[in-house]
Order: sequence, then structure tokens, then C-alpha cells
Amino acid sequence: MNRDIEHELDLVLQRNKAVEGDKAWETSKSRKAIIAVYTYLVVWGWLAAIGVEDAHLHALVPACAFLISTLTLPFAKRVWLTRYFN
Repeated sequence: MNRDIEHELDLVLQRNKAVEGDKAWETSKSRKAIIAVYTYLVVWGWLAAIGVEDAHLHALVPACAFLISTLTLPFAKRVWLTRYFN
């Protein structure tokens, strides 16, 4: 029985470590930067493919909008939690 408890505890600790890693990644600046860069590259490629003039400049709009939206999310989350979860 003691082995079963130790095994279960090990499983819980492994799961907690994985959850903590996932949460750290989801809120990391690296993730946000990667998404912004990918967004920029995809939009730039699409706009260039359809012949939009200055596609490299126009592609900045959605990438910057994504970054700005990530700045407002912590505030919005606090408001939502206060209003609906407490």
C-alpha cells in the first residue's frame, strides 16, 4: 500500500510540474513574441502574394494589435474574475 501512495504522489508531482510549465509558457513573453512574429510573416506573405503595396508595413497592424491585446488581458482577467468568479 505504501508503494501505491508513493506512486500516486509521484504522478501528482509530475502532473503539477507539467501544469506549471504549461502555465509559464502560456504567459511568457517569448510565446507572445513568437506569435507576433509568425503573425507578421504570414500576413506579410499573404499581402505580398495578392499584390498589396507596402505589404511589409501593413503586416505590422495585426502583429501590433496582438501585442497590444496581450497587454490588456491581465486587466481584463482581473475584472472578469472579480465580477464573475468571486
